[in-house]
Amino acid sequence: MSKTLAACFVAAMAFAAVPALAQTAKPAPAAATAAPAGEDKYVGYYYPKPTTVENYTSAMQTIPGAERAQRVQFVTVVSQGTIQSAYRVPYAVFVKGDKAEKLIIVGLQPGELNSIYRIRAILANMTTMSRLSPFFQERTVAEDANFYDLLKLLGFTQLTATDGEKFAYQVNVK
Repeated sequence: MSKTLAACFVAAMAFAAVPALAQTAKPAPAAATAAPAGEDKYVGYYYPKPTTVENYTSAMQTIPGAERAQRVQFVTVVSQGTIQSAYRVPYAVFVKGDKAEKLIIVGLQPGELNSIYRIRAILANMTTMSRLSPFFQERTVAEDANFYDLLKLLGFTQLTATDGEKFAYQVNVK
């Protein structure tokens, strides 16, 4: 991760902790086809059916006030950092879900994020950047916590990372 992206990532974590300004509720766009209850409506649209699904139980508690607006702000700042980076960042980051509780990472080039090991490497880098932020250091024992713990603090319940073609890895954060 470049210094620019790292700074944006740290800023995003600090920004996520600040209550959002009052926002006007907007209706979510209707899905092209509604998924049956219990099915992931994003499969086949944003990513293929996950190859691997894991559960991560965090010892962290979601911070008070961590709501949709804070998760959207967090991902917006992280995404802005990737877009404005001095080099091409190999993935896009965005949120979905009625409460913006699902974080999605999509590889942008063939061969990137096409294995669980490459995805875990990206997540390890995100853990490293998380540990540098005052936000994370104030709320965790930074050397023991990881990126999934940050997601839990912010109220995310799911992370899906994909190569955007055939492979998807999903983690349910509890």
